[in-house]
Amino acid sequence: MSRINKNVILALLTLTSSAFLLFQLYYYKHYISAKNGAGVSKSKGNRIGFDSTQWRAVKKFVMLTSSQNVPVFLIDPLILELINKDFEQVKNISHGSTSECKFFCVPRDFTAFALRYHLWKNEEGWFRTAENMGFQCLKVESKDPRLDGIDSLSGTEIPLHYICRLANHAIHLVVFHERSGNYLWHGHLRLKGRVDRKFVPFRKLQFGRYPGAFDRPELQQITLDGLEVLIPKDPVHFLEEIPHSRFIECRYKEARAFFQYLDDNTVEAMAFRKSAKELLQLAARTLKKLGVRFWLSSGTCLGWYRQCNIIPYSKDVDLGIFIQDYKSDIISAFQDVGLPLKHKFGKVPISQVYTVLD
Repeated sequence: MSRINKNVILALLTLTSSAFLLFQLYYYKHYISAKNGAGVSKSKGNRIGFDSTQWRAVKKFVMLTSSQNVPVFLIDPLILELINKDFEQVKNISHGSTSECKFFCVPRDFTAFALRYHLWKNEEGWFRTAENMGFQCLKVESKDPRLDGIDSLSGTEIPLHYICRLANHAIHLVVFHERSGNYLWHGHLRLKGRVDRKFVPFRKLQFGRYPGAFDRPELQQITLDGLEVLIPKDPVHFLEEIPHSRFIECRYKEARAFFQYLDDNTVEAMAFRKSAKELLQLAARTLKKLGVRFWLSSGTCLGWYRQCNIIPYSKDVDLGIFIQDYKSDIISAFQDVGLPLKHKFGKVPISQVYTVLD
């Protein structure tokens, strides 16, 4: 009987000790650790998400471009959209004050940056350094379309895209080239025969499916997930440009062939082309402020398509808009910039003809 009592007592003591131990663990987890959590986070930096593959790849890329003085800027649509949701707060974030990775840690296959090519001074050195840092890089080149038809230059290739992979994340560096007219152009990412199609999921790339053109953006530096990066100062405008950025090149080779037979280089013709281009830019700015889409029409469109220029004997500039985009303040807006209404045709405002040159 005493033996049974001893076993019972031993079992009760074991259960009591176990329950007390569990209570201590529960109390520590839900009270002590919660109470001290904020202090631990501040003192040791509880950085959530900074061990992700995406963030590490971007960090290395930012370090690479900074060490080589390569002025890249962020153009990734997904990240710019996240930035734009709370832009004012993002602009005020200081270096080292971020405890959670909210932007570069978002799951995706690529992060897109851009580079203005004329500012790149050491391309080959950058490429070697990237490989030494563990990146596997693919360089995509193609012929400059503006040189098409010039026998001595038509085979010249220019860099269009870099894709640098680190582990299972890739950086897509889009190379922007300066074009006359104050805009930036990037080429089509066309893979050549010997390129490994499995290097990255190319079909998921946001840029390079076709040539693109963008207004030259003003840049500003911000701190994003602890990394200092440049972004367009007006991210909304850049994002709005993306769906409409497809660029159609004029036919330089055919234009050069056309000018072999007919080219007017008189003083009057050159003066008209200059004035017409200035007028076209003025009209484009005016319609853009109004949010009105337009296209080159009639003789102006023919000149661009046939000879990559203004037809000197056309004596006007032709633009078209959709009737649903028409606004009554178009007339006053054009008058404000010195283009008064000359003729108005039809019962509905289908078209207006503005004075071009007196």
